[in-house]
Amino acid sequence: MSTKSGNSLLAFLLGATTGAVLGILYAPDKGSNTRDRLTYRLDKYKKTLEELVEDLVSEKDANFNEARSHGQKVVDDAKEKAERLLEDVDELISHIKKGEKKDETDL
Repeated sequence: MSTKSGNSLLAFLLGATTGAVLGILYAPDKGSNTRDRLTYRLDKYKKTLEELVEDLVSEKDANFNEARSHGQKVVDDAKEKAERLLEDVDELISHIKKGEKKDETDL
């Protein structure tokens, strides 16, 4: 879930909660009934928000782990290529040194 859609969902839930609370508070009913209904609905919304937060956190962790593994792969590939380049350079240097020794013995 992207941040934009997460914010939109959070705004919707906040608006729905506010509307429900105001509707209950201004409804013509006994105070005890109103408080009971308000408590029930707030508990329900609290559970929904907790689940939403858990989903967002687990998705964030999943994306972080995916990015970390991709980054590690890039680093490992770069390290392997650098090691191969160093081996090639060492091989070229040894060929150059052998060529210089041949030139010196030819004189």
